[in-house]
Amino acid sequence: MKSSTSKLLHEIAGRPMLSYAVSAAASLDPEHLVVVVGHLREQVEEHLAMHQAAVTTAVQEEQLGTGHAVQCGLSVLPELTGDIVVTYGDVPMLTGETLRQLVAVHRAHDNAATVLTARVPDPTGYGRVLRDGDAVVGIVEHKDATAEQRRIDEINSGIYVFTADTLRAGLASLKTDNAQAELYLTDVLHFAHERMQRVGALLIDDVWQTEGVNDRVQLARMNGEMNRRIRDRWMLDGVTMIDPSTTWIDVDVDLAPDVILYPGVILQGATTVGEGAHVGPDTTLMDVEVGPGAEVVRTHGSFAVIGAGAQVGPFSYLRPGTILGQGGKIGAFVETKNATIGDGAKVPHLTYCGDAIIDEGVNIGAGTIFANYDGTHKSTSHVGRDAFVGSNSVIVSPVDIGAGALIAAGSAVTEDVPPGALGIARGRQRNVEDWMAERRPGSKWADAAAQSDGTVHPAVTESREKKA
Repeated sequence: MKSSTSKLLHEIAGRPMLSYAVSAAASLDPEHLVVVVGHLREQVEEHLAMHQAAVTTAVQEEQLGTGHAVQCGLSVLPELTGDIVVTYGDVPMLTGETLRQLVAVHRAHDNAATVLTARVPDPTGYGRVLRDGDAVVGIVEHKDATAEQRRIDEINSGIYVFTADTLRAGLASLKTDNAQAELYLTDVLHFAHERMQRVGALLIDDVWQTEGVNDRVQLARMNGEMNRRIRDRWMLDGVTMIDPSTTWIDVDVDLAPDVILYPGVILQGATTVGEGAHVGPDTTLMDVEVGPGAEVVRTHGSFAVIGAGAQVGPFSYLRPGTILGQGGKIGAFVETKNATIGDGAKVPHLTYCGDAIIDEGVNIGAGTIFANYDGTHKSTSHVGRDAFVGSNSVIVSPVDIGAGALIAAGSAVTEDVPPGALGIARGRQRNVEDWMAERRPGSKWADAAAQSDGTVHPAVTESREKKA
């Protein structure tokens, strides 16, 4: 991967690759579940401790082959009986259902070993499955295969079920006389066959379940296929996607019927979208709850809640802790953070609303800033029910604006405003008559003033009459 991050922690559809492998293995309800770690193992062990605490880890200090890796895995366990499943940490498409089917086939035929296989158009680089009728007689790695064996298109996935006795004896017999001088786990199948034990296979049609990831090209291909399957599933469940090719949905996202996703939508983490909501275009949401019937347009949001029927965007930025109530609005070029905005409240445009509690029915005028940080502390302000904050105001936190209060436009509010009061915090306007004629004679501004008769525009007069 050429990365400072372990390959197993690179993400597919919002989850580290390893988490898919562990989940699939855990679906078998095994007595023991071991992850063999090597390169950058500290990262892998930390991840497992946080997310899959029941997993045991075993360290492979030297990379001496797949057989050696299994030996390392068994070394941390007591002597086992029964069946042992071996899989990879970088096959994120493998499902628990497939593993259960593999175990069922293994037991139904009383196999000593059973391998998961697939047929591929280009088997280059894969181990080839050698058969004698229905029985598997062995697996040959590509580098060790003859020209005739390389024409075989049935490939080894590297995923097996062994009886404990067969695996233990087979591992003890492994030698490094091969092209890579490694201990091949595949040789255990040949070992079992030579001792007249039955070796079987489960051939699956879904080749993607056998695909591993070894570089970022394959990572991108795997992400694309996983996303295609996620999209198809949601569309079949009643979600409309205007342009599926530009829509990305993580595996843990939950969508209700009649959701519409417009082009350029990215839904990440545990985002949920309620019935009939519209999201997009050009919207990214991570761990956001979108209520039924809400509309979210050209928005970036994370760890936020958007209520039913609410409107967000365009060009809104919802930072963690944002809660928008039912029927509320966060509009164009508004940034919110740790803000609770009540039902029907509106923050329509050009506002920073951080560390604020805004009750239902409030209107926050354009250009308002909640000055929540004094360089040392973050403080919270409250705006009561049905209050009105005029445009271009600064709310210097912490202040409390009472229910039904009105803040005059352009105010810098530093003290509480009682319920129903008019808060004005600005200098009085002073007009200097004929300033242009005296200070800038001959300018376009002075000429325009000289040509004006000074009459107030009819639209302004009409607005004043209505306001009065």
